[in-house]
Amino acid sequence: MKTQGLTQTLSSQATWPLHSVAQTQALEHEAQAALPVHTLMQRAGLATAQLALAIAPHAQKIWIACGPGNNGGDGLEAAMHLQAWGKHPIVTWLGKDRHMPADAKQSWLRAKDAGVTFAEQAPVQFDLAIDALLGVGAQRAPEGLMAQWLGAIQRSDVPVLCVDVPTGLLADTGEWLDTSPQHHVKAQRHTLSLLTLKPGLFTANGRDAAGRIWFNDLGVTAQKTPTAWLQHSQPAHAPRAHSSHKGSFGDVAVIGGAPGMSGAAMLAALAALHGGAGRVFVGLLDEDAKHAMTAAHPPLMVRDITHLALNESTVVCGCGGGDAVHALMPQVLSSSQQLVLDADALNAIARDTALQILLKKRSPRHKPTVLTPHPLEAARLLNCSAKEIQKNRLHAAQQLANTFQCVVVLKGSGSIIASPGHTPVINASGNALLATAGTGDVLAGLIGAYLACSEDLFAATCQAVFRHGHVANAWPSDAPALDAASLAASVR
Repeated sequence: MKTQGLTQTLSSQATWPLHSVAQTQALEHEAQAALPVHTLMQRAGLATAQLALAIAPHAQKIWIACGPGNNGGDGLEAAMHLQAWGKHPIVTWLGKDRHMPADAKQSWLRAKDAGVTFAEQAPVQFDLAIDALLGVGAQRAPEGLMAQWLGAIQRSDVPVLCVDVPTGLLADTGEWLDTSPQHHVKAQRHTLSLLTLKPGLFTANGRDAAGRIWFNDLGVTAQKTPTAWLQHSQPAHAPRAHSSHKGSFGDVAVIGGAPGMSGAAMLAALAALHGGAGRVFVGLLDEDAKHAMTAAHPPLMVRDITHLALNESTVVCGCGGGDAVHALMPQVLSSSQQLVLDADALNAIARDTALQILLKKRSPRHKPTVLTPHPLEAARLLNCSAKEIQKNRLHAAQQLANTFQCVVVLKGSGSIIASPGHTPVINASGNALLATAGTGDVLAGLIGAYLACSEDLFAATCQAVFRHGHVANAWPSDAPALDAASLAASVR
């Protein structure tokens, strides 16, 4: 067992293990059995107080909103340190001394003995707020006095530090239980995740609720297989051999672009081209758009769909396909060697059980497939609502992967990559610049390019998803707005 952990940002390694609430609680119980009584709470309080000074070094009056359980105990411990360091912590506390965990009660007694100021109501003015109300203990939307305090925190313009998990966020799923009008993104919001990193901090509403995420393992190393992995950076591309030629990096065939939607197929094809595919073929469903695409983008090889060598290519199907793509799906599912299914191809499969059977037969035939649904498309495939998908994105992505024996990319904030037999991955790259038409088509094409020159389908998909988001992260603030065409040109 190590000593007090080090608080760190998540930039020091490529992947991070994410653990569920049940795994975290089991780890906590094991550590408590091996350490002197009250050690973990004291370490958590010290880590919280130290980070509070780091993010708001000039703050004097610090409001610490403490709940009745151990999360509140962490806040009480932090208050003692901040007072000893010359700050003025004010604690509002929801606990009752007869109904609290033993650790939290000990911290409450210590805080009283140390002369920490307790108040019945939130202070009118404060320089920093610390949310130590519920942590991983949230099970329903905050109400009563707790909801009032959270509203005051949200309305304030001061930095906010959440202890372990923002109150109202479900740590396993990223579902945000607080539906009040005060829920919005704060520029100065921080979360210190303790003992383990939780998956809900990185997907669904987690990233908006948590703000900048810090981590302190409290000197305890988790040994269990994680619930998921956080993909925080991407390995560098291996250098290409000088003797390479266009056949060295595979062919990608894009099928889509029904009348009025040829731009979607073009974006996917350009992403595949700039993403490193050796050759990119385009089978357009809009006959009238073929000549215009050839003239505008000579490197793209526009072909009649019947002339595409599906059994020799990585096929990207569905981008702008409309209803017309449905008739092609039996051939695409049966013949394509490697296949990326997006947009209207997914919608066609969702409403046709015969196509679902063909999709399920691909894996036993050693024909790998990647599905790239957004939440509504995932809901159609699973015959549920998009709201249900968003309530537990990790579960939904894994359910899709297991049902269809595919790699699945469930798009959205904290895109999830799932596959049978793999621990799912949550992607950390990307931002709201990607919330514009056509960026999903770019992702489908980029995945096709990565698959075309890789033998590891899951790893290649993860790398493509990260690269797609990384372009948005690196987009200069003084540059024109990032659109899908610019994204497709920048994915290399």
